[in-house]
Amino acid sequence: MAQSDNRVIEPGRDTPVIGEYEVVVLGGGPAGIAAGAAAARSGRSTVLLERYGFLGGAGTAAGLSTFCGLHANVRGEHRQVIHGIADELLERLQRMGGLNAPHLSLGSRIQAQAYDISAYKIAADELLLSSGVKILFHAFGAGMVKRAEREIDALLIESKSGRAAIRGRLFIDCSGDGDLAAWAGAPYEIGDGAGNMLYPSTMFRINGVDPARAGRAWESIPQLMAEAERRGERSFPRKGAIVRPQKNPIEWRANLTQIRNPDGSAVSGIDLEQMSYGEVEGRRQCREVFEFIRGVTPGFENAYIVEIAPQLGIRETRRITGDYPLSESDILGCADFADSIGVNGWPVEAHVPGSVLLKFPAQGSRGYNQLPYRMIVPRGVDNLLVAGRCASMTHDGQSSSRVSGPCFAMGQAAGTAADLALAAGVAPRAIDVARLQQRLTAAGAWLGFEPGHAAPASSEAATPAESRRAIPTPRRRPRPPGAAWRSAARR
Repeated sequence: MAQSDNRVIEPGRDTPVIGEYEVVVLGGGPAGIAAGAAAARSGRSTVLLERYGFLGGAGTAAGLSTFCGLHANVRGEHRQVIHGIADELLERLQRMGGLNAPHLSLGSRIQAQAYDISAYKIAADELLLSSGVKILFHAFGAGMVKRAEREIDALLIESKSGRAAIRGRLFIDCSGDGDLAAWAGAPYEIGDGAGNMLYPSTMFRINGVDPARAGRAWESIPQLMAEAERRGERSFPRKGAIVRPQKNPIEWRANLTQIRNPDGSAVSGIDLEQMSYGEVEGRRQCREVFEFIRGVTPGFENAYIVEIAPQLGIRETRRITGDYPLSESDILGCADFADSIGVNGWPVEAHVPGSVLLKFPAQGSRGYNQLPYRMIVPRGVDNLLVAGRCASMTHDGQSSSRVSGPCFAMGQAAGTAADLALAAGVAPRAIDVARLQQRLTAAGAWLGFEPGHAAPASSEAATPAESRRAIPTPRRRPRPPGAAWRSAARR
């Protein structure tokens, strides 16, 4: 292996292909779970690659333990608005006793729903395996190879088995960071254009709480923190602390850190040095804030930190540029889209220096916006869809639609759209969107069309006037070992 200046020149190598699938999903968070299940249930051979040994994304790896965005405040009434595959996951959690009833959050203005992290891991495993998805854990996306200028041929992965390639006909990037899309040359944005990203947090769980004495400590703890700061006794990482009881009331989840670099900027989730610094800084903040909580909060005298999340909770990195970028004005104005694939009812939740800024739609409004199909269709790559927090959104729009609920909706739409594109032999941007909407509705998803405002009968108005490049059908290849190939007719 030769060296040149400060670079190491690797010799050329032949990378083994360990599988060939119709649909390849990178990332196993809410978007990836829904995308994989939807594609496999359509009869497509589907593989999902996840870097950890479990599914759930930030909801497990970052210790989030709460679904945000499943509900909306619709003209003063709290309603669940994300359905379809998300419903099935909730039902599995409920059967295992791992799901709390929805609770009010963010100043009692919207509902969220807590769950047991271990139960979520198991429920997600069962959901994907029963759908026919091949799961490869401990597989870290490392690059890609193209077969044409605008088409991906294979995803490259690294694992304990070494470097390998997985070929696919259609790819869905649910990595959260838009890794595959960026490697393939899709345009993207980071932050607000002035170098500012949403600040990440390190989550932790507290055990040993006396629930009777703690009472409504989720209200008193932020007040106690604010009072200590006003007296000049303490300085905390941020305002807007969230401390909530979990399924077992002796256990509470804490979301009250803010991880910044020494220069005050947000730690970047796609920078090795910053992530390494941020993990250490996050654990330091957890310990300091917990010591304060234990010292001043009734019911927490004998409490202890039972777990600090395995990784930093990243809120924003790359946002892939698609055919439509969802914006803050769309969120606050409860925007409608003819090519809707689901809805989002979560407010703008901007994690800015030292605080969390919230912006809700006007009181008494419909309380949710529709999500356009165009936001999951990236520019520059023809056999790729992007779902989750790295989909096409502005910085402020992503402050809202990055949460679990809309990610489930985007993922289910992406998996279903992948089947339609492959069946028609066209790029995802050229599918019949009305047919996609019919398929999603039949599968239990809610697209946000109110009575008297049905989905369009034709997709022509919702499909961008852009190249309708076909996805070529490659030569017939042997079936991958262990892949779930099914002969079910395409609906």
